[in-house]
Amino acid sequence: MDAETRIRALPIWSGPIAVRPVGGGLSNSNYAVTDAGRTVMVRLGDDLPFHHVFRDREVAVSRAAHAAGLSPAVVHAEPGVSVFEFLTARTYTADDVRANRGRIVEMVRRLHADVARHLVGPAPFFWVFHVVRDYAATLTAKGSRMADRVAEFVAIADRLEAMQVPLPLVFGHHDLLPANIMDDGTRLWLVDWEYGGFGTPLFDLANLAGNAGFSRDEELDLLDGYFGRAPEPALVRAFDAMKAASLLREAMWSLVSELTLNAPGADYEAYTAANLGRLEEALASLEERP
Repeated sequence: MDAETRIRALPIWSGPIAVRPVGGGLSNSNYAVTDAGRTVMVRLGDDLPFHHVFRDREVAVSRAAHAAGLSPAVVHAEPGVSVFEFLTARTYTADDVRANRGRIVEMVRRLHADVARHLVGPAPFFWVFHVVRDYAATLTAKGSRMADRVAEFVAIADRLEAMQVPLPLVFGHHDLLPANIMDDGTRLWLVDWEYGGFGTPLFDLANLAGNAGFSRDEELDLLDGYFGRAPEPALVRAFDAMKAASLLREAMWSLVSELTLNAPGADYEAYTAANLGRLEEALASLEERP
């Protein structure tokens, strides 16, 4: 059935509903639904095993994030459908993230410390270098148009992984795009928990900085704010390597999506090209720094 028919068939409505598509989402679709004066957000998306996305785990993490005070409540969930409280809040841009990085770093610290305390059921895990290697296997098996570059991508991942430093295990978001941060004028909210799981704190920090285009001073300020001290050179180099790894993963995500997804309006090839270009810049910058 089509999206609107699927939404209207949900057993939670008290009467006639109004359905309005909401933009965003390269692997799911979102709708604002008003029912008897109350508006909720309906998210449609099936499991995506090739992207390590399982909706039951996403719902469990979303509930934990709500209990931790970071995310809207889950109103209803069933296979392929999640319904959330509607946020009357402004979606951040990259400029907003940079301007509010002090507030955001405190939110990230809360995320890393508190969400896991409320999680029920199996614990998801996210290690970007495993994701890259698994994407490499998928691209090879499915005959990607860039299959001839897969070995190069894996070699890059291996080199970046070797630059990492030991850090505590935390529960992270792992998709800190500006559009996943919202501001209601009083507090910040974090949405979209497809990749929520245990991992290194450095991925969230590098992913945040890379997605929002932080300057070097802003990156060092981010690390200082998170760790509570000026970062030592090895940690800064690990951060730089993780930024490149985040871009590599995003480019390979897009390459896999070219073969597996068909979201309306999504131009995966253009997204692949954009992220590969940013990756080249990040790797060149990494080589230039001591």
